[in-house]
Amino acid sequence: MKAWKVIPNTEKLDLQQQEISIGNPGPGEVRLRMHATSLNYRDLLVANGSTPQTKEGGLIPLSDGAGQIIAIGEGVTDFAPGDRVANMFWRDWQSGAFDPQYTAMGASIDGVLAEEVILPTKALVKIPDFLSYEEAASLPCAALTAWNALMETGDLKPGQTVVTLRTGGVSLFALQFAKSLGAKVIITSSSNDKLARAKKMGADHLVNYRETPDWAAEVLRLTDGVGADVVLDTGGPGTLEQSLQAARFNGRITMIGVQADPGHNISPLPILFKKLRLQGIMVGSRDMFINMLAQMTRHQIRPVIDQVFDFNDTPKAFEAMKTAGHFGKIAIAV
Repeated sequence: MKAWKVIPNTEKLDLQQQEISIGNPGPGEVRLRMHATSLNYRDLLVANGSTPQTKEGGLIPLSDGAGQIIAIGEGVTDFAPGDRVANMFWRDWQSGAFDPQYTAMGASIDGVLAEEVILPTKALVKIPDFLSYEEAASLPCAALTAWNALMETGDLKPGQTVVTLRTGGVSLFALQFAKSLGAKVIITSSSNDKLARAKKMGADHLVNYRETPDWAAEVLRLTDGVGADVVLDTGGPGTLEQSLQAARFNGRITMIGVQADPGHNISPLPILFKKLRLQGIMVGSRDMFINMLAQMTRHQIRPVIDQVFDFNDTPKAFEAMKTAGHFGKIAIAV
């Protein structure tokens, strides 16, 4: 059986395809034939060794995948061979509050970029029939992060306004989830072409942050000076200051990424004076995943897949993620 392994390397992307053996599933475990995986920006951080708690030596990367169960271990009653499933980003997070002792796939332990994997049933959810394996493989990190940020933590209501930054996987899922709830969406990007595509997906207002660097002022203008109810900040310190300005009084800001200018200094005063709630998001639990799939099934929400690479072309998929020209998700067919 083949798997890709990454050797953390700050100088170059070091990916190697290797033959591995995984044995049989133990009690409470199943063996999966993987059919698709997908990439997140976090996978680049793991590959260059800049993510905390990255497993040393050869690591099977990627947290997101979907496949079919081909064997079950002793005591497994809720899954059967033939079931189509996706895995969880956090292997152990079932419900309730997040525990820092939970284990992340594709970082501190092996991920799913392999022809077959063994996982405990608690780390799996059954996927709807209307989703392809590539679509289902895009859900564990980006989709669940967006769902948690808006619905579970953000407490978004119909008619409220969401601002989501850029047009990566999290932002496009946020756009789809918010519109399915009847909310308004303001989306930003540096590409007018990508903004036009977001418009076709239902975005109500578009802001090119290259052409309009003070995009928070534009959000205020578009909301008649009120601001957004929920802001999904995918940039981190480099965008958070404007996110604070773009939020309305009593608004919620969910901080997801740290991609922009991590050394940027930020004044906390808007949090105090506008009574804002600033919340970090760590993807989500299995219960949240199930809630998300129910909403996706009700509204037939299908993920946006930009490119699908062959398993043998995995290095090209990583390079595509690095160049950041994609709109939606980058998947790998296994």
